[in-house]
Amino acid sequence: MSSSSCIGIHSMKPCCRILVGCKNRSFFGFSSPKLNDSITENSSRSVTRGRFGGSNSQIVGYLCVTDQNRRAFNESGSNWGQSRVFRRNFLGITGNKFSGSSSSFRRRRRVLVVRNVASDFRNHSTSSSSSVEASVNEKSFESIYIQGGLNVKPLVIKKIEPGSNDVIKKEEESSSVGDLNVDVDSSNLNETKVEKEVSESEKEGWKLLWDSVVTYCGNPVGTVAANDPADNQPLNYDQSWEKTVDCHSPGQGLMPASFKVRTMPLDGSDEKFEEVLDPDFGESAIGRVAPVDSGLWWIILLRAYGKITGDYALQERVDVQTGIRLILNLCLADGFDMFPTLLVTDGSCMIDRRMGIHGHPLEIQALFYSALRSSREMLIVNENTKNLVAAVNNRLSALSFHIREYYWVDMKKINEIYRYNTEEYSTDAINKFNIYPDQIPSWLVDWIPEEGGYLIGNLQPAHMDFRFFTLGNLWSIVSSLGTQKQNEGILNLIENKWDDLVAQMPLKICYPAMEHEEWRIVTGADPKNTPWSYHNGGSWPTLLWQFTLACIKMGRPELARKAVDLAENRLAADQWPEYYDTRSGRFIGKQARLRQTWTIAGFLASKMLLENPEKAALLFWDEDYELLETCVCALNKTNRRKCSRFASKSQNMA
Repeated sequence: MSSSSCIGIHSMKPCCRILVGCKNRSFFGFSSPKLNDSITENSSRSVTRGRFGGSNSQIVGYLCVTDQNRRAFNESGSNWGQSRVFRRNFLGITGNKFSGSSSSFRRRRRVLVVRNVASDFRNHSTSSSSSVEASVNEKSFESIYIQGGLNVKPLVIKKIEPGSNDVIKKEEESSSVGDLNVDVDSSNLNETKVEKEVSESEKEGWKLLWDSVVTYCGNPVGTVAANDPADNQPLNYDQSWEKTVDCHSPGQGLMPASFKVRTMPLDGSDEKFEEVLDPDFGESAIGRVAPVDSGLWWIILLRAYGKITGDYALQERVDVQTGIRLILNLCLADGFDMFPTLLVTDGSCMIDRRMGIHGHPLEIQALFYSALRSSREMLIVNENTKNLVAAVNNRLSALSFHIREYYWVDMKKINEIYRYNTEEYSTDAINKFNIYPDQIPSWLVDWIPEEGGYLIGNLQPAHMDFRFFTLGNLWSIVSSLGTQKQNEGILNLIENKWDDLVAQMPLKICYPAMEHEEWRIVTGADPKNTPWSYHNGGSWPTLLWQFTLACIKMGRPELARKAVDLAENRLAADQWPEYYDTRSGRFIGKQARLRQTWTIAGFLASKMLLENPEKAALLFWDEDYELLETCVCALNKTNRRKCSRFASKSQNMA
């Protein structure tokens, strides 16, 4: 969360700025300040930017004192995992290149100044104004002024010295994981600690994960995508310095897919330097496609952070609330589409190359549904947001019905499609999307098991993509986008087709691979997405944690443990590849980056979830019966069959 909330106030080198190459772009699509703008206060060099329109709310949190001349704003925490700040001293970092080992990280004492204030964010308006002063009744914190409303200008920060009402807390507790010193907050660790044996793979994974952390203004803000020792250019995938494509920029609410922290000379000086955030909104991506999924993931992970740490103050902050609203407004904007699903171009999600997923891919719909449910929990309801909340509820209802009713296939449904009539024009049509039976691929007829089923990859007029896309199906389980019976059917299918979807390395990103003429036509003969490689049927270990979460939710942890054991035997030995190739996942991917961060994180998260299955409940959603009661599809007004959400309610209550 630090990447969207860090405020660096300091006089030391390097100082911090956000690199913006176009005057109407920023992290959430705001109009951005000029590159050479800076705010000085006494000896302060600059202030990080990327904030949002203001409100009459006080922003309260920890002042994380890392140096007498440098302070950074971090949100306070509570409950399990309180104060989720990294407590490490990162050494040997230049830009996003890392050197050194775990020994280069040393324990640091942090003094946290906590404002002793009861602040009710939900009673404040989040509307923007031309000039809004934060309401500060106490004199022991910064009061923050936001000028220009949505046309954000640099922050003006008025320094107020701490007073006698401040509470000083010192955090010195630490424990070790393997040979790493990892600081933890022990205030809520009421359970008796049970010593467990940590495997060598886990030890190495934790070390590599810490080594991948990127800092900005002295605070961790993310990780590099990969730390492949054979790669001269450590990733976060290369960005350009321009934030537009052919003079056109996308709408407000777009979240960058990645960013780099660059170190640049300050004002032409060879002695003073500043750190600059360089975000990528898709202008340097393959095919120049905007990342639709990144904003959805941000909302999902924001909810997860609050659930796990108990730090709900972060999601109630004015800038974070504004970010949520901007993303939702972009996703819920009216358009020409007749369906509740999001219409996107090819390559706008994890599959970021041409793979024939343009239209309404399941992965985007599952993440969209999860983000809507997350937003529903986090949005502060007031006069300015009540219409947005209503729109979220209506979209959730329509989207879940649409996916459950039209994306689900099993043996019975495929046989029904096989017997479809076409060219039906009435409102009572069975074949509503005019799907031609000859679209059913020959491989599917013999592949679909008698028990189980899945959600297809895409649905458009006269087109059904029958490929199995793992991420979309797993998140449909996690978010309860599918019914209880459908969710069980998906795991039954994965178990039944284990040799196809898991084989020697979990899990296939999609099945089956496109080959021969289909591959040439659909991918444009993409040399990276050759059959059974990369996005075209490759095996991606990062999907392991999502599979684990889905299995725990459905009461099938043994299935996840089987996959984790399979991966653990290979990942460390193979240096944590990004993906694997061949039908069985036997070979390391021909262009796979080694020491891939999300491979490492996926494996470690899976191990932690299996060891602490009660924590998994914080990350998934159960069926929302309120949505079942507020169905907006109005099918009961016609002669068509009853809405499937009522059938879902019966399944869950049985």
